Amino acid sequence: MAWNEPGGNSNNQDPWGGRKGGDRKGPPDLDEAFRKLQESLNGLFGGGKKRGGDEGGGAGGFALLGIGLAVAAVFWLFSAVYTVDAQEQAVILRLGKYHTTEGDGLHIYLPPFDKKYQENVTRERSYTKQGQMLTKDENIVEVPLTVQYKISNLKDFVLNVDQPEISLQQATESALRHVVGSTEMDQVLTEGRELMASEIKERLQRFLDAYGTGITVTQVNVQNAAAPREVQEAFDDVIRAREDEQREKNQAETYANGVVPEARGQSQRILEDANGYRDEVVSRAKGEADRFTKLVAEYRKAPEVTRQRLYLDTMQEVFSNTSKVLVTGDKGQNNLLYLPLDKMIEGRGASAASVTAAAGGSADTRVVTDLEQRDLRSRESR
Repeated sequence: MAWNEPGGNSNNQDPWGGRKGGDRKGPPDLDEAFRKLQESLNGLFGGGKKRGGDEGGGAGGFALLGIGLAVAAVFWLFSAVYTVDAQEQAVILRLGKYHTTEGDGLHIYLPPFDKKYQENVTRERSYTKQGQMLTKDENIVEVPLTVQYKISNLKDFVLNVDQPEISLQQATESALRHVVGSTEMDQVLTEGRELMASEIKERLQRFLDAYGTGITVTQVNVQNAAAPREVQEAFDDVIRAREDEQREKNQAETYANGVVPEARGQSQRILEDANGYRDEVVSRAKGEADRFTKLVAEYRKAPEVTRQRLYLDTMQEVFSNTSKVLVTGDKGQNNLLYLPLDKMIEGRGASAASVTAAAGGSADTRVVTDLEQRDLRSRESR
């Protein structure tokens, strides 16, 4: 039977155990709880309990509004005050328009009318890029590089380009492909990396300045480039072949450095010999001409004696170049005798040669002179 049916509940109790008109032992009424809260807040802020329900409710509403405004002011002030470190800068936009750039110190701005962008402008940041590139000689290589940069103009960094670091990555790839595409593979793999890094840095900085990103590139490092793994063995063979080629070139240059100076020395020696021979012939010719001039003068003074002397000198010169000597007798005698003077000279040995050399003539000349003296003595004795 329901509790509120007629005659069904003699004690007139409600489902929560309370009695109408008596003491209630159930949960409190919500309106009563709010009313007690308002009264306590009014007492806290100096307000008293007023007569009439409407006046009490209006005062409680104003008190809650004041509390909310105070809490909101505290939170606003907490978020509006900020600190900028010595290595940082802050750009303030007011109603979406650039307002100011703040340095280090304690500052305040007006959110939500102002918007703040705060960044470290002295710390160097880095970006790593690696990809397959096509070289000038149409070879594929993998080139890893690292770009170090910092923010040089925070205003440009915030306002000019949307996501400037993404633009930096795209500009880096463009500069890298351009430089690698104009460089041969052996330069990319070996000693050309430093020059490539300098060219990439210069070209990348030009791109960033043209975009107005406010970023300054401080260093570009091109690491060891390598061929793709699929063709690494073929690239190793090519590198070994080039090393062999370079080694052969070095050996050839070493040989040339040894042979060419020697050949030049021999050439210079031949030139010096030729010059010496020329000077000798010229000097001899001049001497002969001078001697002939003087001989003409003597011949005019004594023709017979001069003629005889010329004959003897000529015969001596002719006989000194032969190994046999022809000896004739007096006039009317047709006896001819050939003496084997070459055998006689060989028998005398080195002693006769040394004596002849000391005397200033050859062995044949000495023998001819002895024969002439004997012939003259024989004629005088007759």
